[in-house]
Amino acid sequence: MWVFGYGSLLWNPGFEYSKKEIAQLGGYKRSFSMRSIHHRGTVENPGLVLALSADVESSCNGLAFKVKQGKEHETINYLRERELVSSAYLEKELLLNLKNGKSVQSLVYVIDEDHEQYCKLTLEEQAKIIAAANGGRGSNYDYLYSTRNRLTELSIEDPEIELLYNKVLSIKEQRDD
Repeated sequence: MWVFGYGSLLWNPGFEYSKKEIAQLGGYKRSFSMRSIHHRGTVENPGLVLALSADVESSCNGLAFKVKQGKEHETINYLRERELVSSAYLEKELLLNLKNGKSVQSLVYVIDEDHEQYCKLTLEEQAKIIAAANGGRGSNYDYLYSTRNRLTELSIEDPEIELLYNKVLSIKEQRDD
């Protein structure tokens, strides 16, 4: 069993795995398009978390984790509790292309674009939300920071994440002045 990480799973998978590989998922785009009312925001002040939206012209680079043998059932239960807390994600089996040239079927969580937590915002709007929101698992800024740093460590370029990160830093610096 393989699991694709493109957001918080990159730096906090939370399950046992025997192998990890850089991987690419074609036909999907990573973006801050899900309002977070549990982990990085509240119902009153939603934050934003990453989601994958179908986009035939895009692809998303992340990590494929091979779940440790014998831990599949435990892992799927854990991931469903974590990722499907509000039913905004859909659980899918999709084909990933690994950096080593192989392809694997993987469990992937993508946004349900009909769900009320799905949103399409400009980078400016995203930055304002991320700079201010906090939830049960911490600040929205920390989520962005950790994801951006892990992508950098893995040499995965995501210009939109980098631009958003710089916009959020600018907002936070203006508030601190």
